[in-house]
Amino acid sequence: MPVTESSIAFLNRQMERVRLAGARKRIVFPEGSDPRVLEAAARLARDGMAEPVLIAKAPAEAPPGVTFILPETSPQLPKYAALYHERRRAKGVTALEAAEIARRPEYFGHLMLAAGDADGSVCGAIYTSRDTLRAMLHCIGTLPTVRLVTSLFVLAVRNRQFGHNGLLGICDASTVIQPSPTELADMAISAAGLVRLLFETEPAVALLSYSTKGSGGRHKDAEKVVEALRVVRSRAPELNVDGELQADTALVPAIGSSKAPGSTVAGRANTLVFPDLTSANIAVKMVERLGDAAAIGPFIMGLAKPANDLSRGCSADDIYSTAIVTCLQAAGAGPTG
Repeated sequence: MPVTESSIAFLNRQMERVRLAGARKRIVFPEGSDPRVLEAAARLARDGMAEPVLIAKAPAEAPPGVTFILPETSPQLPKYAALYHERRRAKGVTALEAAEIARRPEYFGHLMLAAGDADGSVCGAIYTSRDTLRAMLHCIGTLPTVRLVTSLFVLAVRNRQFGHNGLLGICDASTVIQPSPTELADMAISAAGLVRLLFETEPAVALLSYSTKGSGGRHKDAEKVVEALRVVRSRAPELNVDGELQADTALVPAIGSSKAPGSTVAGRANTLVFPDLTSANIAVKMVERLGDAAAIGPFIMGLAKPANDLSRGCSADDIYSTAIVTCLQAAGAGPTG
């Protein structure tokens, strides 16, 4: 991950907040055999940020402060198998199948979280996002008020005039492929909640499109964003949100005042909600690589407990950063979506 002033400031602030929160949180890493995970866990323990639990066989020289658990030998395995069976029996999962599934690291780790034996989880360095999210949903489920599980990247750019001191919340570059207008509205409300927690400021949410306020004509893709804005405003009238806005209209004050005069979001946006996963994912990766920005996350929104996904191309630094935010979420500093 590239290092920017905004990413350093962001991470330092989250670390400070984790320290201020008091007791260290127990964060489980189902991919404990991965060298990147081991490096990040050792650093978390050394810095006093967390109590890392790695689902793996302990190496010959285990780092201090890091716990290693093998599912096959854990006395908690029967409890976790019973918990999984209870959650999935209505879907046809038998007790025997639950016992086998609970042995799998990605399930064992998230059942540990579901049972209250861990405070948060970080996974996805080896497993695909699809497999990681499936384990999260099957083991810990969603918040009772949530309609949609979605995600947020924190994009830390070099020009700190953009967003909130160079920080932008990007939704959704990893989870929902082709959201409906209602789902876009859910995404915007969830993203606003997490931006408020992480940035410690009020979100200014831009619903992005290829056009601004009908400038590109009335196409179904633009109409979807317009309808999403209507739904957001009916569900969360206090939220500062606008659409449809082009990306430059959302980010650049001069363009925002020209193309969307009177908007309280145009030119000031710190939260960008994309119309589909394709455009969001492409945008994040292009800004990260061509703009030398730092993409932190993604952070999953809507789960019953703090659990976050990784990219399989992540570094130890990426894992460390994601774990820090997971600790903050677990500390109860605010809603996770």
